[in-house]
Amino acid sequence: MKVSSITMSALFMASTRGMIAAFSPLASKTAIGNIRRTVTSTTTSTQSSLFPACSSSTSLSQEKSNTRSSSIRFMSTETEIETVTPPPPKKVRTRRILSGVQPTGSLHLGNYLGAIRQWVDFQNKECEPVFNEETNTETLTENFFCVVDLHAITMPHDPKELEESTLGSAALYIAAGIDPSKSKVFIQSHVPAHSELAWLLNCVTPMNWLERMIQFKDKARKQGTESVGVGLFTYPVLMAADIILYQADRVPVGEDQRQHLELARDIVRRFNDMYCKGGPFKKRCKKAGIPSFPTFTEPEAMIVKEGGARVMSLTDGTSKMSKSDQNDYSRINVMDPPKLIRDKIKKCKTDVFEGIEWDNPQRPEATNLLNIYLAVQPERTKQDILEEVQDLNWGQFKPLLADAIVNHLEPIQTKYKEVRENEEYLQSVLNDGADAANQIASKTLNSARVAMGFALRDS
Repeated sequence: MKVSSITMSALFMASTRGMIAAFSPLASKTAIGNIRRTVTSTTTSTQSSLFPACSSSTSLSQEKSNTRSSSIRFMSTETEIETVTPPPPKKVRTRRILSGVQPTGSLHLGNYLGAIRQWVDFQNKECEPVFNEETNTETLTENFFCVVDLHAITMPHDPKELEESTLGSAALYIAAGIDPSKSKVFIQSHVPAHSELAWLLNCVTPMNWLERMIQFKDKARKQGTESVGVGLFTYPVLMAADIILYQADRVPVGEDQRQHLELARDIVRRFNDMYCKGGPFKKRCKKAGIPSFPTFTEPEAMIVKEGGARVMSLTDGTSKMSKSDQNDYSRINVMDPPKLIRDKIKKCKTDVFEGIEWDNPQRPEATNLLNIYLAVQPERTKQDILEEVQDLNWGQFKPLLADAIVNHLEPIQTKYKEVRENEEYLQSVLNDGADAANQIASKTLNSARVAMGFALRDS
């Protein structure tokens, strides 16, 4: 190795001298002689230093050669090549966010401000990968937003309206800012695993857990228990299936849905405890060729608070704005024309107090209308708005509120019409979303079948 290195160095430097000299025609012969003498000298010197037993004549020859050459000296050093260990490959973790809205009736301001606009914020703020140097882990975020049409049939519905309201809801997601290149939009019934997993979980969930659900009690009281279907009683289990099918570890929900998410967490713990432990479970997983870790991921709630205030009814400041309310003037529908919006705000319930103020328990309607006014002007602050309106009366404030709502909804309504009229585009978005959702959901469902001991189909 030393011989090769030193000899090549000598050849290079000698050749360089020769090349420089060769630029002069008169010196070409001298240059060629110098190259030959230098190469000879260097080679001999190298051999002598490596093999000290060589004869004295070799040393004498070396000395004469060194004298004839231009006294060029070369230093030989041993270089240790440091082996650089490549960094371990980074780990990739996928974090999924899932949410959905029922397509029954028209989506109203509460659906949009309390849910859909929050999804858009999550999508835009958390779509970039996050790398943790300490754990060498890159976290990717996947967003799934579905139109939960299976939930829409838990109450009496019009079959003629279900299809249009389903497609309309999907179009509104996109019009409000959900970007199909960043998030998957799909229809719940297009992924059969939702209904099958719901049945499996129904068989695991104790009945008394469902009897505690507040929303069932409220709706059953209004409709009468004789006319309420079993689907309304068990739909929280379907909601749990929606979430855990995608191993979603974060779910954006309002405070009113917190109880249902806690039920989903309880079901996950119960299922994993009953079916995902011990040697038999590991043997079933090995036979099926799947990992033997617990089947479901326990989800965490992303409670919507700041910027997502609950929008209450325009006719009762203590009740949530609802699509099921018989009075259309109790809500602002996202697709209401400007004239109708102004008429609804003009006739909405207020109070007899002077001035307008926030967070007075005796003035729920004032708080609700101010919350809406702030929500449709996200660039403004609560203090800024309070300074503007605190000395106004209702007759002065209502036109300001109506204009703010109209201005905020106008671009969404324009975009909605474009998307809804382009049937081919909308269907392609929904098909892509369903394909992506099916790919994940089918794996989870298969793991649940294995855990419960079902005989798998021979593929």
